[in-house]
Amino acid sequence: MRTQLCFAAVSAAASFLVNAAPANTIHERSVDFNWGSTKVRGINIGGWLVLEPFITPSIFQKYSSPEWPVVDEWSLCEKIGQQSCAAALKSHWDSFVTLNDFWKIKNAGFNIVRIPVGANRYWSYVQPWGPYAQGAAPYLDAAIDWARQTGLKVIIDLHGAPKSQNGFDHSGHKAAFPSWGDADSLSYTHAVLKQLEEKYAKPEMQDVVVAIQFLNEPFLSKLDPEMVKLFYRDAFYNLREVSNTPAMLHDGFLDPSWLNGFLTPQDNNAQNVIVDHHEYQIFDSGLVGMSVDQHLSLTCNAVNNYAGSDKWTIVGEWSGALTDCAPQLNGFGSGSRMEGNFPGSHYIGSCAGKSGPVSSWSQDWKDSVRRYIEVQLDAFETKTQGWVFWNFKTEGSAGEWDVFQLLDNGVFPQPLGDRKFGKYCHNF
Repeated sequence: MRTQLCFAAVSAAASFLVNAAPANTIHERSVDFNWGSTKVRGINIGGWLVLEPFITPSIFQKYSSPEWPVVDEWSLCEKIGQQSCAAALKSHWDSFVTLNDFWKIKNAGFNIVRIPVGANRYWSYVQPWGPYAQGAAPYLDAAIDWARQTGLKVIIDLHGAPKSQNGFDHSGHKAAFPSWGDADSLSYTHAVLKQLEEKYAKPEMQDVVVAIQFLNEPFLSKLDPEMVKLFYRDAFYNLREVSNTPAMLHDGFLDPSWLNGFLTPQDNNAQNVIVDHHEYQIFDSGLVGMSVDQHLSLTCNAVNNYAGSDKWTIVGEWSGALTDCAPQLNGFGSGSRMEGNFPGSHYIGSCAGKSGPVSSWSQDWKDSVRRYIEVQLDAFETKTQGWVFWNFKTEGSAGEWDVFQLLDNGVFPQPLGDRKFGKYCHNF
């Protein structure tokens, strides 16, 4: 998920509809979602099968010590050992997501859940790379059953890869530089995708699973883009050995148009490809220092960049966050740019009243966050095929990232098309 980047102005839009699968595809198109005409209105199930410090800080606090802080799943399992790590994670997997959560998502009008696996959970499907514990695979099966019961659709997102494709804690192993991309890590990643696809992309799963995302957030400014494109191409044709389930490619924090001409119908008749863009306006001190109106204007202006993609495009991660004040958001114990205690930052203002449970916010701050959410919804629905909010819930201290809290406190629109505030963007 989140990145330490300023990439708020990048995204993409669908500019044409992809045809049905070609005649030489093994199976007729049967994915039960109308990509290209039905808007994606989704929620991420983050912090469950992939740990993140700001979503479930209690796990990191419980096992950290001054001499050995736990900052990711690698350090957790390395510190307490695989057996204890498996027990700790099982307790979390058993309790953090339930069928009732899926019903709450469905009843609020959302139609898709994006489920991060892999990253620090890819070893659930093949032998672990590193100290990690296994055992998460049955929980993805349960989630797909819940989606089928509730009528939700599922995007399965491989959220990381061995040696880390971005160096962020949510890839499983926090590092100064991503090391994914050599022959071993690529081979391992393809092996994981093969296991996922043979289980979840087969035609009998297409009533629920409507896309497979090959890899979350490869950090292209630190990786070879041509290597990533070759990985995507190989992954796409491996998926086509199983079915025509749509393939999802993250844009790597570049303008999505860098992928134009790649895996399109004009490129060897490639069909059913989606670009995933992530949109946050807080991972830079200049962005954190903006006023609410400046955030809204940036959303309006940035959306013009989305129209340059030649593929279906969704905003697969975004939030209501106007600051980086949520505890542990920038990494366990890392502080915030807002208050100047994140490395390399300076004091901008107080976080008081700008994070924490939504129920504790002032009405003015609730209105500010709702305005921001409404403008983003309008922008994403106008210029893309839809959106997937990050996240469904947290342990409570990161309300602007917690759609359940936002819904319960009248900050996230209900119904989804309801607008408390008037149209803000005048350029579309």
